[in-house]
Amino acid sequence: MFKCSMPETIDNRQIFTLTEVANSIRKTIADRYLSGYWIKAEINKLNRYAKSGHCFPELVYKKDGVVECEMRATIWRNDYERINSIFQKQVNESLKDGIQVLLFANITYEPKYGLSLIIRDVDPSFSLGELEREKRETIEKLQKENLFGKNKLVQISLLPKRIAVISVETSKGYQDFIKVIDQNIFGYRFFHFLFPAVLQGDASIKTIKSQLSRIKKVKKHFDAVAIIRGGGADVGLSSFNDYSLAKAICNFPLPLFTGIGHSTNLTVSEMVAYQSAITPTELADFFIQKFHDFAVPVQRAQEILPGKILQFLEMEKRQFQHTLKLFQSLTLNQLKELKFELNSLSKNLLHETKMRMNNERENLNQFRHSLLRSGKDIFKEEVQVLERIKMQLGKDVSRIIKHQQDQLKSTEKKLLNWLTR
Repeated sequence: MFKCSMPETIDNRQIFTLTEVANSIRKTIADRYLSGYWIKAEINKLNRYAKSGHCFPELVYKKDGVVECEMRATIWRNDYERINSIFQKQVNESLKDGIQVLLFANITYEPKYGLSLIIRDVDPSFSLGELEREKRETIEKLQKENLFGKNKLVQISLLPKRIAVISVETSKGYQDFIKVIDQNIFGYRFFHFLFPAVLQGDASIKTIKSQLSRIKKVKKHFDAVAIIRGGGADVGLSSFNDYSLAKAICNFPLPLFTGIGHSTNLTVSEMVAYQSAITPTELADFFIQKFHDFAVPVQRAQEILPGKILQFLEMEKRQFQHTLKLFQSLTLNQLKELKFELNSLSKNLLHETKMRMNNERENLNQFRHSLLRSGKDIFKEEVQVLERIKMQLGKDVSRIIKHQQDQLKSTEKKLLNWLTR
C-alpha cells in the first residue's frame, strides 16, 4: 500500500501522484536492498565530469555480444579518486569505457533521477583477469593465423636512419626520443617524420591503425616505424592488446619498433613488434647503436687499412720477387733442356741427312750406269734402223731416178719426133 497523507479520490477511485508512487518505490527498494552487492558489468561509458570529479557511468551486461540489461550508476568524486588510484596500480589502466568490472554498489532509487547504482568499490583483480583473458585470446588468434612472429622476419636496413614515428607531438616520451636521436654525441644523422596519433584510451587503436595505413602508402621513404608513448604512470596500455592493432603490426611491411614506457607485462603489440624497448629513450639508443655497430668497424678499418695495405703490398712484392726468381730459374732450366734437345735433334737430323744423301748418291750412280747401258743398246738399235732406212732409201732413190730417166727419154723422143715433122 502507498502511504500518503491525503490520497485523492475521483469517481470512487483512489488517485496517487507520481511523486507518491516514486517515494513508495524508493522506500520499498530501501527496505528491500539494505546492503551493497557485488555486480559484474561493463562500463559502456564512464561519463566523468572534470569540473565536479563525479562519474555517472552507463553500465551494460552482455551475453553472447547482445545487451541484456542497461543501468545508470554514480561514482562520487572521493570514491572515484580512491578506486581509480588502486585500479591503476594493479591493472595499469584507469577506469574507462568498454572495460569489464566487478563493482560493489548500493541500489538506490530517487524520484527525480530514477533507479541507479551507487558504486562504492571496484575489484581490480577481476578486471585484470578479463584483460589478461582478452590478451591471451589475441595471442592465440595470431598464433593460429601464423602471424605472431611475422614482423620479426621483415628484413631491416643495415642503417635504419629514416624513421616514421607514431606518437603524440607534445608527449614527453616523443620529445625524449627526438632529443636523443638528434643530439647523439657521435653526430649520426637521422631522418624522422611524425605521424600524430592518440596513444592511450579507446581512440588509440583507431588512430594508430590509421597512421600505419598512411605509412604503408609511403613505405619506400622509410626504413622503420617507431610507436612511441609518453612517460608517466604505466596506465592505458590495454589498447595495445587489441587483436586488430596487433594484426596490423604483424602484417606491416617495415620493421616496427615500440617504446611505450613500461617495464613489465609486455602487451601483445610489443610481443609481435620487430623489437620493443622499455622507454622511448632506450629505443632511440637502439637506433644509435645500430649506427655505432656499423661505424666502429668502419672507423677501425680506416685506421688500420693504410698499414694493412702497405703490409699487403710488401708481402705481394716479396711474393712477386720470389715468383720472378723461380720463373727465371725454371726458364733457364727449360732453355737448357730445350737446347740439349735441339742439339740432339740437330745431330740426328745431320746424320739422317748424310745417310739419305749417301743412299741417294748410290741410287743415282746405279741409275746413271743403268742409263748408260740402256743408251748404248738404244743407240745400236737406232743405228741399225737408220742403216735399214738408208738402204731402203737408196733403193727408192734409184728407182725414182730410173723412172725419171725413163720419162725424160720418152719426152725427149716425143720432142724429137715433133721437131722432125
